[in-house]
Amino acid sequence: MTQLKELSLTALQFYATAPYACSYLPNKTARSQVATPSHLIHADVYNDLLNAGFRRSGLYTYRPYCYECRACIATRILVNQFTPTRSQRRAQKKHAGLEASMLHLGYQEEHYQLYQRYQTERHAGGDMDSDDQDQYMQFLLQSRVNSRIVEFRDGPHDPHPGRLRMVSMIDILEQGISSVYTFYDTSNPSAGFGNYSILWQIEQARVLGLPYLYLGYYIKESEKMSYKVKYQPMEGLIDDHWQTLSEP
Repeated sequence: MTQLKELSLTALQFYATAPYACSYLPNKTARSQVATPSHLIHADVYNDLLNAGFRRSGLYTYRPYCYECRACIATRILVNQFTPTRSQRRAQKKHAGLEASMLHLGYQEEHYQLYQRYQTERHAGGDMDSDDQDQYMQFLLQSRVNSRIVEFRDGPHDPHPGRLRMVSMIDILEQGISSVYTFYDTSNPSAGFGNYSILWQIEQARVLGLPYLYLGYYIKESEKMSYKVKYQPMEGLIDDHWQTLSEP
């Protein structure tokens, strides 16, 4: 286990789950290491856990713990050094008219309906394509850290002013923003909403004077997870050390 000597984690316990089917690599099994009890994982502790490669899903804090596989690499973008690529600049320009609002965590039916449509389109047949309202709330609306909902709506000059296009869940922590989950309108496959969300979060971290955007796990062999390395410069947690992670 990563050395946690600098963390205030003396009251936490860590256990390994039983093996389960990997969500990202076919014919692979996975295990997770889970930090408990959840009520002790407040913002300061979670910030340290994040830097040790953990992530959260609702109140569940975990990291990959697979014996024979090291495909999952925790990532963070160095926001003050980030320069968008040409395609990323196109996404910025294309969606510059979106209006972003930052909200406290809370259930909104409009958000849930967009989430359901996104899951049906993007994850049909997967683990999350049939989330009911309770599962949605446990996954995205439970938190013991400084979490926010960011909703993106069409601006006044768009054909459908006020139309909800995208929702991002983020944690705002001492060393950066952690991107928890984003879902969006999939009716236009070429829209680039996901790219725009990451670019917005990078800029928001800059505005708040935070050095990093934590982007979750990069998996080179997974189409769903390999895109993250396109946001450079990026660091990956490899052999318990944050080091440069370049695009292949």
